[in-house]
Amino acid sequence: MDVLQGINTRQSIRGFKQTPVPESLLREVLQAAGRSPSYKNTQPWEVSIVTGKTRDALAEKLFKIASDNTAPQYDFPAPESWPAAMDFRAKDHGTRRFNALGIGRDDSKLRNELRMQNFKFFGAPCAVFFFMDESLEHWSTLDMGLFLQSFTLAAHGAGLGTCMQASVSGYPDAIRESLGLPFSKKLIVAMSLGYPDMEAPINSYQSTRMEVDAFTTWHR
Repeated sequence: MDVLQGINTRQSIRGFKQTPVPESLLREVLQAAGRSPSYKNTQPWEVSIVTGKTRDALAEKLFKIASDNTAPQYDFPAPESWPAAMDFRAKDHGTRRFNALGIGRDDSKLRNELRMQNFKFFGAPCAVFFFMDESLEHWSTLDMGLFLQSFTLAAHGAGLGTCMQASVSGYPDAIRESLGLPFSKKLIVAMSLGYPDMEAPINSYQSTRMEVDAFTTWHR
């Protein structure tokens, strides 16, 4: 597919086939993502691909931590509040996603069960973690965002599905410990990756987007 087609058809995938992803294909995706622009060509991205028994053990560990209602400790905390328009979009997105699955607003049990699937990586055969060194600052965070976009588009173009997971990213110490990484490596975000199961009801949901003129001002 061409780039515009890839951008316009990509979506977050939360239902995956069990088919393993060949390492050769993952390397192609990583090589393409590595072409992302970065400030002064610093290329700050560090990636951990987790599969097989290591993936299963980490999923079990994270699921247990989340089940115990352990408070998350993000390396890069989310804002405590959002501007009104953004807050509306976030809440509307959650409501629409639950409605698509037939989960009522007051059904806390099913909502929590869906949330907990994050920590099993939605059944995806690959978990991916994106890190950068603690010595780096805002410019490098921007570079990481560019790399993540390239990675998701390259994966989509290769027939793979991805879902970035803020909830999983709330337990960076457990992830670093499992992967043998030092505390100096800060977790940007976690991601589930694999071949999408488009028959899974959860993948039928499509998030909404603003129209161009809602976020663009033309100066002529």
